[in-house]
Amino acid sequence: MLFNKTGKLENTYLFYIILCIVVYIIGSITVPLMEIDSVQYANISREMLLNKSFLQIFDQGKDYLDKPPMLFWTSALSMYIFGINDIAFRLPSIFMAILAIYSTYKFTMLYYAKEIALLAALVLASSQAMFLITHDLKADTMLMAWVILGIWQFSNWLFTKKWVSLIMAFVAVAFGMMTKGPIALMVPIFSFVPHFLIHRNFKLLFKWEYLVGVLIILVLLIPMDIGLYQQFDLHPEKVMYEKTGTSGLRFFYWTQSFGRITGESVWHENDYFFFLFENLIWGFLPWTLFFIIGLVQEFYTLIKNKFSLQSHEEWISIPGFLITYTALGISNYQLPHYIYVVLPFVCIIAAKSIYSLITVNENKKLRNSITVINAILFSLVLIILVVLLVIPFKLNYYTITITLFIFLTIFWFSNFKQKQVLPKILQFALFTILVTNLLLNVFFYPKLLEYQLGNSVTKYIHTNKIDKKNFYLYKIYGERSLDFYSNYSFQIIEDANALKTADYLLISNKLITKDFLTNFNTIETISAFHISTLNAAFLNPTTRDSALDYYSILQKK
Repeated sequence: MLFNKTGKLENTYLFYIILCIVVYIIGSITVPLMEIDSVQYANISREMLLNKSFLQIFDQGKDYLDKPPMLFWTSALSMYIFGINDIAFRLPSIFMAILAIYSTYKFTMLYYAKEIALLAALVLASSQAMFLITHDLKADTMLMAWVILGIWQFSNWLFTKKWVSLIMAFVAVAFGMMTKGPIALMVPIFSFVPHFLIHRNFKLLFKWEYLVGVLIILVLLIPMDIGLYQQFDLHPEKVMYEKTGTSGLRFFYWTQSFGRITGESVWHENDYFFFLFENLIWGFLPWTLFFIIGLVQEFYTLIKNKFSLQSHEEWISIPGFLITYTALGISNYQLPHYIYVVLPFVCIIAAKSIYSLITVNENKKLRNSITVINAILFSLVLIILVVLLVIPFKLNYYTITITLFIFLTIFWFSNFKQKQVLPKILQFALFTILVTNLLLNVFFYPKLLEYQLGNSVTKYIHTNKIDKKNFYLYKIYGERSLDFYSNYSFQIIEDANALKTADYLLISNKLITKDFLTNFNTIETISAFHISTLNAAFLNPTTRDSALDYYSILQKK
């Protein structure tokens, strides 16, 4: 059991963590999958299940060489059990998010007071990043869980020398590598090597037991390696990333990770050092300020103690975060969620800061300043929330008000029952992040996703009972939401004359010529927007038309 049910403090933390998980689940039910990543991964999982191709991976029928197969395996299994739908796709990752919260708690308990461990788990559960990556799924959701599970189990082995912990640690590393490559191995190395060095425990750098762990990893990676070898290494004639001779094994074990640093990778985007930190500032709300202060405090304490730690103190989370950040920060290709692999470390740093500043009250002036700054910040977040709910889509005020009233009643009644165990600033932080994501999940995102092309077209096909075999796409590539929600792989054509009478064609209005108007009837016009490029022009109802793309469903005469 996670917490002692007889303890008021444990009950309070558990209650808020459960509230966070409830919001995750609501998001998985109400928010459709978003282009590009989430719905791409879902559609790959769907194809894997239907084609029973579990070692060789395909994306809309084409060879796929980007992410390892673990996310697709687990999602395909979930779809096999619960059917092909977005909830089934999300279930494994939501379970892994819960595992990450639990593992963070257990790891922190090994080195710190129980309240710090509870805080670390709660901070992780309630960080904005977790609300996002449990409905807009990334491979990083699962990667984060495997990494912190492995770190917890390896730490437990250091204390107990139990073989089961060591085995579980290396199994978690292997599964992490099958989720997103070598970074699942590098993060534990970045974390534990500095820990051993600062404690002058050099014997732990070289233990024969590690050879058993390496063997476990190599054995577990065999299925993935076989698939990569069969799909790519045996077929050097395949064109991948505009060149032939691509080795799938080399790609996953080198190019995809280290190649982004050496320049071997063809991908280049957001390649400046502070990109990830800029995104962590909003991704770690409402706890960002505590993390920054905690990071400064950690270094101040270390310098004050002349880089010396007590035998029971850990030097895992700080170097684990900093070295990983540095490795990612010098990469030529970065996306905001890449840093989430070490989000549990960020939460531990923030939890220690919260505990010292808010719970223990070590520095009342700093605590009061933080309280004022956070109160202003949280109020600003709530104002932005109101603007998003009221202006862009003219949502129903009554429904929003009723939902908010019900949530407020549950929130404040629980606080009354628990006799306000948590300080008010923490309650305000939790209320802000929970109500923001609840209302976004229930009202904003579903309305936003109505403008995703694949969703709109799928709805039209189902409503009008169109035979999907007679429906084609004209030079429209990468619309995986249409394939996934229709549970059908639509054919993309470049010659509309090849269609038969009464066949349907989806086409961008920019490509419609006189010939199309002569040979086709316009059945429906659909307005769409690339959700991942959300901007002010789209959010403003008066300028939205200028930001939209328009498509038509035509029928051959």
